[in-house]
Amino acid sequence: MRIFFLLLFSIYITNEIALAQEDLRVLRSAENGWLEYADAGNSLYSYLKRQSCDLLNKRSATVAEIHTLSGWQERQKNVRKILWDIVGPFPSKTPLNAKTLRVVTQDGFRVEQIVYESQPGFFVTSSLFIPAVINKGKAPAIIYCSGHSADGYRNKVYQHIILNLVKKGFIVFAFDPVGQGERKEYNDSDSGQSFINGPTDEHSYPGAQVFISGSSYAKYMIWDGIRAVDFLLSRKEVDPDRIGITGRSGGGTQSAYIAAFDDRIIAAAPEGYITNFARLLQSIGPQDAEQNLLNEIERGIDHADFLEVRAPKPTLMITTTNDFFSIQGARETAKEVSGAYNKYGQTDNFRMVEDDAPHESTKKNREAMYSFFQKYLNNPGSPKDEELSLLNDDELRVRPTTSDSVAYKRETVFSLNLKESKMQLDILDAAGQDLKTHLSSAINSARKLSGYKDPSENMVPVFTGRIKRNGYVIEKYFETCGSDYVIPYLLMVPDSSNGKGLIYLHPSDKSAEAFPGGEMEWFVRMGFTVLSPDLLGIGEMGPGIFQGDSYIGGISYNVWFASLLAGRSIVGIRASDVVRLCQLLGKINSINVVYGLALGEMTPVLLHAAAFDKAFSKIALIEPLSSYQSVVMNRFYKPGFILNAVPGSLSAYDLPDLAGSFAPGRLLIFNPVDNMGKTIDEEGNIQDFKTIREAFHLSGADNQLNIVFKKPADKLKDYLVQWLK
Repeated sequence: MRIFFLLLFSIYITNEIALAQEDLRVLRSAENGWLEYADAGNSLYSYLKRQSCDLLNKRSATVAEIHTLSGWQERQKNVRKILWDIVGPFPSKTPLNAKTLRVVTQDGFRVEQIVYESQPGFFVTSSLFIPAVINKGKAPAIIYCSGHSADGYRNKVYQHIILNLVKKGFIVFAFDPVGQGERKEYNDSDSGQSFINGPTDEHSYPGAQVFISGSSYAKYMIWDGIRAVDFLLSRKEVDPDRIGITGRSGGGTQSAYIAAFDDRIIAAAPEGYITNFARLLQSIGPQDAEQNLLNEIERGIDHADFLEVRAPKPTLMITTTNDFFSIQGARETAKEVSGAYNKYGQTDNFRMVEDDAPHESTKKNREAMYSFFQKYLNNPGSPKDEELSLLNDDELRVRPTTSDSVAYKRETVFSLNLKESKMQLDILDAAGQDLKTHLSSAINSARKLSGYKDPSENMVPVFTGRIKRNGYVIEKYFETCGSDYVIPYLLMVPDSSNGKGLIYLHPSDKSAEAFPGGEMEWFVRMGFTVLSPDLLGIGEMGPGIFQGDSYIGGISYNVWFASLLAGRSIVGIRASDVVRLCQLLGKINSINVVYGLALGEMTPVLLHAAAFDKAFSKIALIEPLSSYQSVVMNRFYKPGFILNAVPGSLSAYDLPDLAGSFAPGRLLIFNPVDNMGKTIDEEGNIQDFKTIREAFHLSGADNQLNIVFKKPADKLKDYLVQWLK
């Protein structure tokens, strides 16, 4: 018995040593580490940053050529048009139906707790702070925008600023940003806690759906602010010619945006947000959804534009030198904006104030802001920052009880975007009546919206090692994509080839099914040469250190935001690399045809690649997302689907269109899944599969399509055998 156990132990140790020797890493293996690519895991973000910085350099060169007032006026005109295009269209103005729910009286002022509808059924909770004494019957009013506080403007820092402004004779109108304060959209009614954590996630989770639909989350915040101006103008106490706006952090974002879109705002003082995109991308990266506009950088917009478009109206940039929003970027922006104001002959109307502090409010900056509004809203007085008694939670609560909040939340960003998306999909459905024309148009739109670029010239693969197994070898390579990044991949070559190649895309990494007995070996044993890559953001190529402020379900939404700023998409970049690898595989002497297989979150990548390049004769999609529509049309979805979604896609196409365009090629769809990643049956989304079937029928290729629903995973190989015939 002792000898038997020693023999088992010896076999175990031998196997462990053999597996340890099979290091399937290409760039960082124990034997062949490449120092040149030690930072390969950060390549996706680095590539997106370079793409954006190239665009920003072009913008800077354009601005540098402006030397006259007429030149600046022409740029302002163009910027306004671009901003309205990438943010809008805004809804029509409808009755605000403003209601004062209660009034809280304090020493020297009163607070009216108000709910208004910025859109029908889209309720905005707000507080109007009114000084007890108003000189000459009307007072200047300041809109206060809150940063990323779960409590909205009830945050103690924001209260301190608001009450100081009120003490100095300003009417202050503070409203809850959507997803904050009394406007949280993902709260559990029992616990009162958000299903998806704090304000940044409250913004980015639905914000991703809005981007897929072709709009921007910021639109809803900006429109709330524009309607806040409408409300102030309805009040007899407010002087319509003396309206200002301020806010810090996320409130700085909102105040900069709203002031850029609404000419009725005379003076604007955004705090703790303005920098520039180049420094932002180099430092902390793009922030949550409302701080990004669709194709913003690609369309030539930078932070400076939100201030320059206002020139020569009074504007104050409030900054701190140790802020996580780069102070260098803020200084560079201030220098550029000053140039516009100088040409107007209104140099004093723009300035920047800074204090030595982190991302926080400081006494020096607050007093500069008070002084700014006192001067430009004609409300003279002492700018001294005072310690004042703050209101408690009950006094600042707008709705009488927490339970009442449910009655007011009739519309959310999700529900409003759902309505717009349904109208878009109705248009797509109508276009689909002429399916052949629609599919051709869909592919063209997919190329543009995904930011897809045809692969550049073929590079010579770099060979880094070989592992011998029984009946085949595993060769390790990386392909260089110019000077931007590399694609490491495994090439599994059978001793006896059947003349066919297979691109195998796994959402985890290239070696996930490369172990003995794994799915890749199954193909190799049938004679296939299998190429399995780590695309950008996967395996040795990611996901990188950047997570951002919206890291939801293990997914960095912020990386995806970086792609849409530059007019690109991660799926479009990956699809281009898959086409490159397909072309490379097809050039191997023994390979006559190339097939493609993708699993889970990687299926949209293969679909886009196969639609853009006809090198694949067969593709198999294992547990694919049924459609982008399913992500947008449901309140909850699996975050893992976002990285391979295309911003703006639902305005022109969806995944079933790409699948249909593959006809008459051979297509296997095995166990399609819904927005939550759960397998569905055919009745779960009839229209998606109807489009695919009709496309194959029109091509006379009904027998080339096989859609399999809700089958056990162990049946997959049976269907793969049929697919391979």
